[in-house]
Amino acid sequence: MRASLIQIAVSEGESAESRRRRVASLVRDQVGADLVVLPELWTTGAFAYEGFGSEAEPLEGPTHEAMAKAASDAGVWLHAGSIPEHTADGTLYNTSLVFSPSGDLIAAYRKIHRFGFDKGEAVLMGAGRDLVTVRLPETTLGLATCYDLRFPELFRGLVDAGAETLVIPAGWPERRRAHWTLLARARAVENQAYVLACGTAGTHAGVPQAGHSIVVDPWGEVLAEAGAGEEVLTVEFDPAKVAVTRDQFPALKDRMLGLDAPRR
Repeated sequence: MRASLIQIAVSEGESAESRRRRVASLVRDQVGADLVVLPELWTTGAFAYEGFGSEAEPLEGPTHEAMAKAASDAGVWLHAGSIPEHTADGTLYNTSLVFSPSGDLIAAYRKIHRFGFDKGEAVLMGAGRDLVTVRLPETTLGLATCYDLRFPELFRGLVDAGAETLVIPAGWPERRRAHWTLLARARAVENQAYVLACGTAGTHAGVPQAGHSIVVDPWGEVLAEAGAGEEVLTVEFDPAKVAVTRDQFPALKDRMLGLDAPRR
């Protein structure tokens, strides 16, 4: 299976509409990939809180339209990162979109864990409630977003729902880049799953971004890692390795606590 993670540079000098056109072109360039992944809140910048309200769009808004067409043109599964979504009742969500190679919206995931510690995203956006998986011909994706990476129980739930490849778009800051790499590898090892973590480059509202998108295999080995700037990170991996790993080292079968643990 071939995946391309597009590590987009976000800058204040580029409008959201201009960036949509540029990113759509980058997606179209990935003909031959099975899966393309974009970062979190790449239309606005994950730390550009003041623009969330003005840049928010409905689920089937301009980003949906542009990314659906790009996925169809390239013939790829597209995890289009996330957008600031506004709903009919005025609530904002940090919502990820997944499109099929025909351009159909297959899944939307509203970020469950909001970052900010009582400010920014944590107060401006609503919290998602649902775990979301997407079945591709080669593997089942489990969806999470950025700050979710710090909460292992979410990923256990995704594995229990059948996830084999964990896809994590992010806008992760440079000052905590060591955590980004460490947590991506930890989520891969403890869940015996692939991790495809796609971050942004550039600077959001004065916050330098980590970049360093990363692909990790079920043993925790780094298959590919990007640098700090905008780039396309492409990697080939074998989805069957998940089942082989879980069979050779069946640690998941020894779980004593979890969603199915007996209650007293």
